[in-house]
Amino acid sequence: MYFAIIDLGTNTFHLVIVKKNAHQTTPVYKAQIPTKIGKSGINQGIITEEAIQRALTVLTQFRQKTDEWNIPVDHITAIGTSAIRNASNAPTFCQAIFEATGITVEVISGDREAELIYEGVKQALDLEQSPSLVMDIGGGSVEFIICNQSRIFWKQSFEIGGQRLLEKFVSTDPISASAIQRLSNYLEEELLPLLNAAHQYAPKILVGSSGSFDTLVEMDFMNRLGNFPDAQQTGFELSLSEFERAYELITTKNREQRLAIPGMIELRVDLIVPAVVLIAYVLKALQINRIRTSTYALKEGVLAWVLSKNQSLQ
Repeated sequence: MYFAIIDLGTNTFHLVIVKKNAHQTTPVYKAQIPTKIGKSGINQGIITEEAIQRALTVLTQFRQKTDEWNIPVDHITAIGTSAIRNASNAPTFCQAIFEATGITVEVISGDREAELIYEGVKQALDLEQSPSLVMDIGGGSVEFIICNQSRIFWKQSFEIGGQRLLEKFVSTDPISASAIQRLSNYLEEELLPLLNAAHQYAPKILVGSSGSFDTLVEMDFMNRLGNFPDAQQTGFELSLSEFERAYELITTKNREQRLAIPGMIELRVDLIVPAVVLIAYVLKALQINRIRTSTYALKEGVLAWVLSKNQSLQ
């Protein structure tokens, strides 16, 4: 029995196909394609016509791939997040997807997104018993979850994702010192609920979920070892000194120079600029000095939910 999960992110669409039998679940195919559905419209609350066409092109490819595996449409779960849930033309967008592919998009709340990210991350690594702060930086929103391996203490989704911050604050390349300061001041205002929750629960570890954190890990490996990490490994430690090295490189180089950094990929070369400013702000504001990362995120949490739901129906 095969299942497909599609994560319609603000910047990237992900497809995961798994084979499920009585004893195990095995990933058989993965793809991630930049669609940038938030580009030029995210801060206006719309998905532009160009973005709709990019999305339809990618989802048609994904549907062709699921057909190759003979996956029925009721075994395809497509999840829409920040760019879609905040777009005034979201119903039109979802209808266009359904008409072109037969896929129904389930648009989830930020709160639900945070829960599913937690379910994904705790499969990738042991969150231990003392509170950690899980942070997932998307193109449209950023989810923060204070949790341990057994429970969530606090969670909130903030509409401060990389594409939003890029369009609001990054007007020069490289980013200017004054833009970093303006962005940090903005984060101080927007993230007040996080600071209050951190004061209550005192997380000492930042757990970065997928996305930009994957790239930071790959930069670390290329810098120290000259090779990429093992693709099977799902959890990593990232030293504070390595983050500071990466921050310096990313915020002082232009796009072409960033792209030349070993470990950098074109998919992340733009959004990683506001992302590292955001990470640096959180580390400093919450006085956190340990960083762990998880290659699992939303799509793995959705998969766990889909499979458990399927199990309960049998």
